Amino acid sequence: MEAVLTRHLDTNAPLDLGAYRSVGGYRSLDAAFVRKPEEIIEIIEAANLRGRGGAGFSCGLKWRLRGADAPRPRYLVCNIDESEPGTFKDRYLLYGGPHQIIEAIIVSAYALQAERAVIFVRGEYGKGGHGLHRAIKEAEMAGLVGSNICGSGFDLQMEVHISGGRYICGEETAMLNAIEGRRPNPRHKIPRPSVKGLWQHPTTTNNVETLVNVPHILLNGADWFRALGINGGCGPKLFCVSGMVHHPGLFELPCGTPARELIFKHAGGLAEGRTLLGFIPGGASTAFLLPEHLDVPMDFDPVAKAGSRLGTASVIVLDDTTCPVRVTLNLMRFFARESCGFCTPCRDGIPYLAQILATIANGEGRVEDLVLLEELSGIIALQSFCAFAPGAMIPLISSLQCFHDHYESHIDTGCCPFDAVNKSGA
Repeated sequence: MEAVLTRHLDTNAPLDLGAYRSVGGYRSLDAAFVRKPEEIIEIIEAANLRGRGGAGFSCGLKWRLRGADAPRPRYLVCNIDESEPGTFKDRYLLYGGPHQIIEAIIVSAYALQAERAVIFVRGEYGKGGHGLHRAIKEAEMAGLVGSNICGSGFDLQMEVHISGGRYICGEETAMLNAIEGRRPNPRHKIPRPSVKGLWQHPTTTNNVETLVNVPHILLNGADWFRALGINGGCGPKLFCVSGMVHHPGLFELPCGTPARELIFKHAGGLAEGRTLLGFIPGGASTAFLLPEHLDVPMDFDPVAKAGSRLGTASVIVLDDTTCPVRVTLNLMRFFARESCGFCTPCRDGIPYLAQILATIANGEGRVEDLVLLEELSGIIALQSFCAFAPGAMIPLISSLQCFHDHYESHIDTGCCPFDAVNKSGA
């Protein structure tokens, strides 16, 4: 498949406005402004574009549920706050192609008839955020952002909000609180942001990878987009691969590409003599998959059927020298550190789980600890306020299921068996 989303990305020297327009940039605005907003939503629905930020919800349906009669003003928020271990796809889009993002937001905001767009950028991506701000100023000077864009009668104000930091800010409602200058705690699920979001006005939030697909769909059609996927998937997908592979990195491939092809062909496979222990398919808050799942298409429904989630399509690979107990401990320490602290089960429960895991990893655990981990993970997932803690429990629960023998070995031998393997070089 020829690259679509990454074709003109250059993280060292991203295209300025003139260069971007010379390769066809902003052509989708003409295609958008001759259509009614409802027509664009219908095209996005027909393309079966699903959210690339983790949930995989239909983008077109999400836009439609906002309602054409929603009161004004209306907001569109572009989420570039990826902070989960193993996920770095949005970084490439931000640093490599700011004008591609701006074009996507203009077209999407027109479809939603949103007057204001806010781009929420991860705090550690500050340099990229400032570059995006400069690109917006370029677009404003050219009449592509602001009042009466290209003579269409459509007005759009666009701004960049650089996060103060914290993983929880990527949660939809916590992000809205952060933009408003509040403490970024998640909000109650009802009313939804599409009804009352930023400053209590209708707000639609989308991940940046989701949005950059929109101009291409509008220019080439829904059938074209669906045909780019394989094994039932639709469109191109950005895959991050890290861990025990020869060539970790970002790969744009057809949605539905099997995990085996992704890991062993594009990411170069494992070191000589090593075997696959397992892999996380969709970022830190997804369940482990095993070698038996290598032929699962990397698409939302097939990965869910296998017992995990595609999430952000960020694959973390473990080989037979990687201790799954320590990997899980590392993830739990991350989630413990990044909890917003709003509710007790999450604030106190996750650090306690990390403490128990550390005891096991150090060879000081007891069989009773495994039972305690299972019990507490269920309680924490059910009793917490938002989806943060349930997401954090997913890799822990699946780790206990997939690698139970490794946990028992730590307890029975009083040490990590992988230490001996790695010291011997076997």
